[in-house]
Amino acid sequence: MANKVMIVGTGNVGASIGYCLVNQRTAVNELVLVDINKADAEGEAMDLNDAMAVAPASMKVSAGGYADAGDCDIVVITAGVPQKAGGETRMELLQRNADIFKPMISEIMASGFNGIFVVVSNPMDVLTYLTWRYSGLPSEQVIGSGTILDSSRLRHRIAERLNVHPKSVHAFQVGEHGDTEFALWSSATLGGQSLDKLIDAKARQEIEDYAKNEAYDIINKKGATYYGIGACVAKIINCILSDERRVLAISSYDDFGKVYNGFPTILGRHGVIRRLDIKMTEKEGVKFQKSINALKAAIDSVKD
Repeated sequence: MANKVMIVGTGNVGASIGYCLVNQRTAVNELVLVDINKADAEGEAMDLNDAMAVAPASMKVSAGGYADAGDCDIVVITAGVPQKAGGETRMELLQRNADIFKPMISEIMASGFNGIFVVVSNPMDVLTYLTWRYSGLPSEQVIGSGTILDSSRLRHRIAERLNVHPKSVHAFQVGEHGDTEFALWSSATLGGQSLDKLIDAKARQEIEDYAKNEAYDIINKKGATYYGIGACVAKIINCILSDERRVLAISSYDDFGKVYNGFPTILGRHGVIRRLDIKMTEKEGVKFQKSINALKAAIDSVKD
């Protein structure tokens, strides 16, 4: 297997994903960087290659174009316009980025690509849905970064509260990667113990709000978020290429809601194996339907 990955968009997020892959033991053998600014992609490739003599893994890194996607196992899309500081929502980005995606996906598919799309650009769930629609690939081969970063924020905050390692916390933010996401507290545990027994309702709400809204705070302070998502997407890539069959809160197709949204999903070499069937409380079910409705409305608003 080639284990070849393309990253489309070499801004802060795309470059951070590449940097994470170079600086950890990874299944990636070849990395191709593509950007509308070809010089930027070339510069990023040169910079990453400079680390190869001391990096834990060895891979071929180069700049290229959409035609190079034909033999790629994964195409990661970070391209598009970013959120503006000052509170612009991910959904407000939608039409501008949808207009970028349609011709881009068409060119990638013209290369003969038949791998897995991993969409990171915002509003991610809707753009993942559009990528699925524009590409014609099975839904199992089109995923988004989902709420994997939001879930990481949630676990980190819970771990701080309980003075434990985040990897010992099993909890997920689900739904839209955005303003309607929420924490699945009813199934959240620490070593098998329910977290609602360890953290009171007020603190749980504060932690959930932090996980949902931290991105706005980071954007207002430094202009963009990229290290956290870079590490999370590198995890998704390695999970696929190594066929780890891990449960990750990625954006996968929801047969019930007929949209893409973040939910615990088993991920392997060929993409989505299945979404978990997690029982929700009535309150959580209402929140989840609200998130589905918001995504459907956003999809319907896109002008092709």
